[in-house]
Formats: sequence, structure tokens, C-alpha cells
Amino acid sequence: MQLHKNILKASIWLCLGLMLTVASCKKDESVRALGAAPTAEQVKFSNAPSATNANVINFKNESPGFKAIWDFGNGATAEGSTAQAAYPLAGTYTVKLTIVTDGGIASTTKTVTIAATNPAMLTDPAFDLLSGGLANAAGKTWIIDKTEVGHLGVGPIGSQFPDWYQAGPNEKASNGFYDDEMTFNMNALKYTYANNGTTFANASNAAGIGGPSGSDDPTVNYTPPTNLTWLVTTVNGNKFITISNNGFIAYYLGVSQYQILALTADEMWLRSADKSNAGNAWYLKLIRKGYSRPVVPPVQKPLQAANLTDDFQNTTTFTWGVENMDYVRGYDNPFKLGNTSAKVGYYEKRTGNDGQYGNLNVTLPYRFDLTAKNKIRLKVFIPGANDFSLVKPTVAIKLQNSLLGGNSWQTQIEIVKTISPAQYNTWVQLEFDYSASAAQNLYDKIVVQLGGEGHPHPGIFYIDDFEFK
Repeated sequence: MQLHKNILKASIWLCLGLMLTVASCKKDESVRALGAAPTAEQVKFSNAPSATNANVINFKNESPGFKAIWDFGNGATAEGSTAQAAYPLAGTYTVKLTIVTDGGIASTTKTVTIAATNPAMLTDPAFDLLSGGLANAAGKTWIIDKTEVGHLGVGPIGSQFPDWYQAGPNEKASNGFYDDEMTFNMNALKYTYANNGTTFANASNAAGIGGPSGSDDPTVNYTPPTNLTWLVTTVNGNKFITISNNGFIAYYLGVSQYQILALTADEMWLRSADKSNAGNAWYLKLIRKGYSRPVVPPVQKPLQAANLTDDFQNTTTFTWGVENMDYVRGYDNPFKLGNTSAKVGYYEKRTGNDGQYGNLNVTLPYRFDLTAKNKIRLKVFIPGANDFSLVKPTVAIKLQNSLLGGNSWQTQIEIVKTISPAQYNTWVQLEFDYSASAAQNLYDKIVVQLGGEGHPHPGIFYIDDFEFK
């Protein structure tokens, strides 16, 4: 019996010992001391001309750390233990190497002297197109192409087009954007950014040039540096402009490298990243200062009397475009007294800023001959449950010229009908008479808008029996 007790005691002590050992191991494994912060003296690198070109320098990191970041002093940067940089022009360049370790970061600089200019390295046509060439002592000055749709734009980083937003002509006239001048000079690859005192900045990045934080893109009082250079490089078949010393082109995004999407002697289209928003790609269109794009008259659509009907349930000859609102064609009629249609159109004005200008619209392949047909008819049902202290009990139909793009509203004809409280929860037949504008022959687009515009409040409406014939 005593033997069993001794064995039991020994087993208990053995288990406790193992548990303490395991716990101790786990504690030791979970705590790892960080290394000491590196010093500038520990950051070292070597450099030597390449075997085939004295203006191409090979660099090698000779210091410890898990990341090496290079700034070559010519506008170009790179990462990696080894790197190569091109210096077409004679001069002295300051190269900076930054090392990242688990204890911190440290940097050192070294100057590299290039004895002679190598003109053979400047044969890429982009150099001449951007600057006018070595013979052009003043360089070439570029400005934002403010009259072109998409002179500023943004889209997803995985795309090569501003799918999300394109600025309309002169849309940013009050933002200190259009008076900026960017001069590229082939001599010493000098870049000059003249902003006339203010720079238009992206809201998420504005602090990088001393701007305020907030949700709106600010115009920032900013003095650009004068020691900027530029360089054109080719990476994986894509050409890039890189500006030195955190320089940039017009709209501040916290980045200095721009992919060249298109470039001629007079026009340029660029794409860049966004320092604060990795999912965004931004776009800029520029033209040579003094360049006037040839005016090409728009091709006129034929003039024709409208012939449009939609009962919102049967097949029709056109399809409504839906802009920032919710629409269902063939929705169950909520109230058949005064309108026996089984199906109608459901129109919901969205909540928030995106819904402020929501509408249904259709653009036709012809211009409306208002001398022949000039009346639009539409039935509407406006539920009394809408909050009419916020949303408006109105129905607007606009005729627009689609060739004006984002400015089509500037020449539109708009007729607005207001539904009285006595007409809530009933079907109302409306007629929009454009006979007073019969002499106008510019319009090819119809816009239908319920609930008013310019406010973020929601509303639900029903429409039926549209007719323009």
C-alpha cells in the first residue's frame, strides 16, 4: 500500500515538473527581444561603374538588415541588396541608402560623380517630347488640360482607366490647379514646378505639403523646392517620369513617379499611385503651354420627330439609363384606382450625397424635332408617406444635348411639375409642353427626375405610361 502511495506522489511531482517545463518553454518562445537600433556608421554600400557603360552604376548593400531602400539622387529609387542606376548627364549625385532592421532604421549617403554626359542614353523619344531636346535651353512648359474631360481622374489600381471619376471641363477652376506650370528641361534634367503660390492637394495626402486634414481636397499655400530633376525610365515595357526630392506634377498625391500612358509633342496623359490609398490610381492630362487643340465640329445627329412610349411592362424600343437611384421596371402597381396597369415603374431616390442628382435618362441616336413633336406625357404616383419637409413632391423632365457631356445641364430645357397634397396617393396624368422651345434643335437626351435635386433625402415614387410621340 505504501509503495502505491509513493508511486502516486512521484507521478504527481513528475507531471507538475513537466507542466512547469512546458510553460517555461512557451514563455521563452513567446518573448523575443528586439535587436539594437542600427546606426548610420553601420550602413555601408559599395558602387562601381558597369562594365559596358561608365554612366550606369552598380550598387551593393554591405550592411545588415532585412530591407535596403535606395534613393539614387537622380529621381529614381529602388529596393534590394543590389541595384543599378543610370546617370546620363555629367554631375555629382547624392545617393542615399536606408536599412531597415528589427531594431529600427538608419541611413547613410555617398556622392557619385559622373565625369561626362552620355548622349546615347538620352535617345528615348520621351526626353525630347517632354523637354524639346538639348537645343531648347528654356525647356518645355506643360499645363493641365482643363477643357478636356478627365484632366483629373481616379480609378481602381488594377485598371488603366479612371473608371470611378473624371473631372469635367473647367470643373476645378477655383482650386488653384489650372495656373500651375511644369517645365521639363533636358539640360541637367532640371524640373521646375511653378504653382503661383498654391497647390491643389488630395485630401488624404495634403498634410505632406503642410495642408489641412479633412474630407475635401484643399488648396494649400505651398512653395515648391527649386532643386528638382526629372528622369524617364522604362520598367517592364512601361515608361515612367520620376521627379526627384519628393517633387510632383500639379495635383499632390504624395508620390513622385508617373506612368506615361500617352505622350506627343503637345499632349500628355499620366497615371500615378496614391500614397495614402493603395487601391487608387490617379490620372492627369496635360498640354504644352500655348497649345490650342484644333476645334473639330461635333458630328450632328439627324433631326427627327420623337416616337417613344413605355408602359413599363411590355417590350419597348429603348432602355432607360439609371443614374444614382434605384429603379425597377415591371413593378406591381401599388394602387389601381385611376390606373389599371398591372405593372409600373418603381423609382426610389437614394439617401446621401450620391443620390442628390439621381435620375432616369435616355439618349437617342437623333435630335428631337420639337416643331413636329413637343409634348411629353407621364403618369406618376407619389405616396403620402414620403417626408415632404425633406424630399420634394416634384416631377422634372429635362431635354439635354448629350454632346456637351458633363456640361449638358448648362443648355437644358427643364419643366418641373409639383404634385399637391390632395394628389398624394393617387395616379396623376402630367403633360410637359416644350412647344415654346420648338425652334431649338440641339437636344437628343431626356432626363426624368422625381423628388427634386441638390439634397440628400430619400423618396419613393411610381411612374407609368411615358409618351413622347
